[in-house]
Amino acid sequence: MSPHLLSVDQLDLDRISTLFSLAQRMEPIARREKVCRVLEGAVLGNLFFEASTRTRVSFHTAFSRLGGSVCDTTGFTFSSMAKGETLTDTARVLAGYCDAIVMRHPDLGSVSEFASAINVPVINGGDGPGEHPSQALLDLYTIQKEFKRVGRPLEGAHILMTGDLKYGRTVHSLIKLLTLYPPLHITLVAPAGLEMPTYLLSLAEDRGHKIELRATLHENFEPIDVVYATRIQKERFTEEMVENFAGVTDEYRVNKAFLDQRCTPDTIVMHPLPRDSRPGANDLSPDLNQDPRLAIFRQTDNGIPVRMAIFADLMDISSDFDKHLAPVSWRVPAQYGVNDTTF
Repeated sequence: MSPHLLSVDQLDLDRISTLFSLAQRMEPIARREKVCRVLEGAVLGNLFFEASTRTRVSFHTAFSRLGGSVCDTTGFTFSSMAKGETLTDTARVLAGYCDAIVMRHPDLGSVSEFASAINVPVINGGDGPGEHPSQALLDLYTIQKEFKRVGRPLEGAHILMTGDLKYGRTVHSLIKLLTLYPPLHITLVAPAGLEMPTYLLSLAEDRGHKIELRATLHENFEPIDVVYATRIQKERFTEEMVENFAGVTDEYRVNKAFLDQRCTPDTIVMHPLPRDSRPGANDLSPDLNQDPRLAIFRQTDNGIPVRMAIFADLMDISSDFDKHLAPVSWRVPAQYGVNDTTF
């Protein structure tokens, strides 16, 4: 088994089940009911060459809640790569400092190149338009938890993905994971030029899933179980693409009207975040903020136990961490957000 997590292609249903069982065991630590020191003395290198809030802080938090310490570095300016150092040289140096490394980089395949030089576990925190395996795992974990809450199986579910499906690495990894399960109905809605890569469509169809392509959300759909919205990633656009997209209005804006007209009371609304909440943005509307179907913050909360499970698996502590548990000694709020839904 590889010491790294670079792609969801490394995962099968047994490995996913193992990781999710670990994540469930991590829940009391993630919910701040228990303290764990199993990784005391271990150091994580958080190596982010591209902007990040959730992924970077989530991995930092997950490692810290297992008792480890974290060294953060962000951007090329503060890296020796700005002086011409290679990825493999940087990898070997950091392997001498750290016990695990999370890396995000704007170039496709860069994290794999980095990991190929070392034996210290490396986790892909996003490589350009490529993959984001830990995000896909927490997304799938969220879907399974939410489906269990409403009492429906994953098999046969209708999942709608919309937004930037070309550059949105989260949907690339998620659709790969979803296709490992019994047949699903997956509807993909994207602007022209931002469609899901054809190799992923072929993969899903070859595995027996129903794939439906739509050009706009202003259509009728079969009842939708999951809406997965993504931000239009203009930072990856060419100048011509920016001009072409300027004429698009609200065809891809997921709002309360869309949910009320085309979804059900049990539909789950997800987003990898950040969402663009500015007026006119083709993204997830803030008018859903009071809607219990909006699962985006339950989704981000799930990132902590899932990423703790990844560390436990890669660092081989899954059988030991229970021995290191103790009650927390500080006050923990019953709800993290003032508007969090109570079920």
